[in-house]
Amino acid sequence: MVYDTRVCCLIGDPIEHTVSPIIHNAAFQKLGLNYLYLAFKVKKSMLKEAIEGIKALNIKGLNVTIPHKIEVVKYLNEVDEIAERIGAVNTIVNKDGVLKGYNTDGEGALMAIKENGFNLKNKIVAIVGAGGAARAVSHFIVLENPSKVTILNRTLENAIKLAEDLRKKTKVYCEAKTLDTYSIKESVTEADLLINCTSVGMYPDVEKTPIPKDYLKKDLVIMDIVYNPLQTRLLRDAVEIGCKIINGLDMLVNQAALSFKIWTGIEAPLDIMKKAALEVLEKKRL
Repeated sequence: MVYDTRVCCLIGDPIEHTVSPIIHNAAFQKLGLNYLYLAFKVKKSMLKEAIEGIKALNIKGLNVTIPHKIEVVKYLNEVDEIAERIGAVNTIVNKDGVLKGYNTDGEGALMAIKENGFNLKNKIVAIVGAGGAARAVSHFIVLENPSKVTILNRTLENAIKLAEDLRKKTKVYCEAKTLDTYSIKESVTEADLLINCTSVGMYPDVEKTPIPKDYLKKDLVIMDIVYNPLQTRLLRDAVEIGCKIINGLDMLVNQAALSFKIWTGIEAPLDIMKKAALEVLEKKRL
């Protein structure tokens, strides 16, 4: 029955690029679950009202994306240990009006890195961005004992705060730098892995890149958490240089599968989710 359908959703701004409804609904359909996943554009100024609406409409589960992953924490009743450590939430469960936050971004990113054969131990990692995604990814990165993590961000204050948070929870050397020409060149030159954790290069601004091509080097592994387009300007430049690349699709599917299990208690059909995402993203590229 329609009134028995459990609704899950994504909130963020922008959301025009998202394929989350496609991959989650494909998984629900495959497993015969009476769930429906929608996406709602929620402006930063309306986040509190949106969360109240979630309770009023009895929406069972949420994903949270840019720019709400940090701010949303203050409107939740509970936050799990991992999300509390990170300081950002991308997954919420609504149980009878009690909202509990989780974070699956960091684990999803780490899974993607390992699936692509990269061992983080004793490596130097440069992370672009200091928002919710960067917080999640970096907190999981340091668990793998890299030798150094550098946070590059346009607003130095935010990079410093993230680096300080990481230093409190790990013995890994963490530093913060402004995203300027000198710092980019210095950090990329020494890095083994570069991760873009910003939305720069995301559809529709597909010609933008957070790191100019001239600063890339052949032996660098480059990961971009942006998945739409599948190959961002940063990754296209990286391929031309001869770098190994990791696109955002694996992280997207991994974090989505982890959210799916939190909501339903059931293992997600990863192959179905990835196939659904690929189909729509390949069409957009045509």
